[in-house]
Amino acid sequence: MTRTISVLGSTGSIGRQTLEVAEQLGLRAAALTAHNSVERMEEQARRFRPRLAVLTDEAAARDLARRLADTDTKVLGGQEALAEAAALPEADTVVTAVVGVAGLRPTLAAIEAGKRIALANKETLVCAGKLVMDAADRCGAQIVPVDSEHSAIFQCVQGCADRREIKRLILTCSGGPFYGKHSAEVGKMTRADALRHPNWRMGPKITVDCATLMNKGLEVIEAMRLYRLPLDQVDVVIHRQSIVHSLVEFRDGAVLAQLGTPDMRLPIRYAMTWPNRGVNPAEPLDLLTCPPLTFAPPDRETFPCLRLAEEAAEEGGTACAILNGANEAAVELFLAERIGFSRIAELVAAARAAVPVVQDPSLEEILAADRAAREAVAAAYQK
Repeated sequence: MTRTISVLGSTGSIGRQTLEVAEQLGLRAAALTAHNSVERMEEQARRFRPRLAVLTDEAAARDLARRLADTDTKVLGGQEALAEAAALPEADTVVTAVVGVAGLRPTLAAIEAGKRIALANKETLVCAGKLVMDAADRCGAQIVPVDSEHSAIFQCVQGCADRREIKRLILTCSGGPFYGKHSAEVGKMTRADALRHPNWRMGPKITVDCATLMNKGLEVIEAMRLYRLPLDQVDVVIHRQSIVHSLVEFRDGAVLAQLGTPDMRLPIRYAMTWPNRGVNPAEPLDLLTCPPLTFAPPDRETFPCLRLAEEAAEEGGTACAILNGANEAAVELFLAERIGFSRIAELVAAARAAVPVVQDPSLEEILAADRAAREAVAAAYQK
C-alpha cells in the first residue's frame, strides 16, 4: 500500500480529491504541483506540508515562494521542475493528474524512477502508449489506472491469470449532456451547456470531452495501450446512470462488471491501496434505490469525435498524438467561446488530414506531432 505520494496537478478536480483521500488514509504528500493556482497551492502546502511545491508558471512560483517563506516547503517553477517532483525519492506513488500532453514527460520521469503511477492523465498513454508501457516494463514501474472506467477494468481482471482469456473490454459512457440530441441541436449548444455533465463533477476540458464523446475515444486508445489489445477487442456502450463503470467479457462467455456510485474518490482510493482495499467513509451503492440500469450503442454520426479517435487508434504511430493535440487546441477555442461546439470535431478532422503520421515514433517525434496538430488547428481556425 502507498505511504507517501506526489500529486502532479494537485489543484485540479482529481488532485483535490486525491488529497482528500490521502488525508483519510493517513498518507503523506512529498510533492504537489500545479500550473498557476497560487492561493490554492499555498493552502494545500500549509495543510499537507510537502517537501516540494511546483508551479509551472514561473511568475506564480515566485509569488508562492514569497508566501511560503515561513515554511520548510521548497518552491520551484517551470516545466522542468515537474520531472523533479515526479522523481522525488521519498514518494512511492506518483498521481499524474496533470491535464493534457503536459503530463507525458513527468510521467516518464516517475516511471524511470520506478514509482507506482496512479494514472489519471489519459493523454500520456494516448500519445505515447507503447513508449510508456515499454518504459514501465523496463523500469519495473506499476501503472494503476485512476479513470473510473479503467479502474473498473483493472479490478475485473485481477483474477485473470492469462490476459489471452480476455475476449472484449466494454467501456461504459454516460453519453454526456447532449445524449439523444440530433446534430442540428448539438451544433447550437454553448459552453455552459457542455459543462453541465449529468453525473460527474470534473474540470472543464474533460467535461467538454465527455460532451463530444472524445473522452471515450481517448479511453478506447488508453485501454488498448494498458491491456495491449487491438481496437476490435475494445467496445463502447452508453450507460446513462454511470453505475456500471466498465465490463470485461472473457472467452468462456463470462462477463464481469464493476459497479459503484459515480464518485472519483473510489478509483482514487483503490489506486492508493491496491492490492488491498481501504475503508471508505462515503455511502456505498444501494441497489434497491439506484435507478434501472440501461445500455445503448453510441451515436458516432452525431458525435464524430469517437469515430475520429477509433480511426487514429487503428492507424497508430503519431496519429493519436495528432488527434489529442488537435482536440486540446480545439477545446481551448471552444472554452474561450471562439468556436461553436460542432467545430471541435471539424478542426480535429482537419488537423488529422493535414499532419503526416510517423510510425514507431520517438518521444521527440510524438511531441513534434502534438505541436504540428495544434498549429494545424490554429491555421484551420484562421481560415
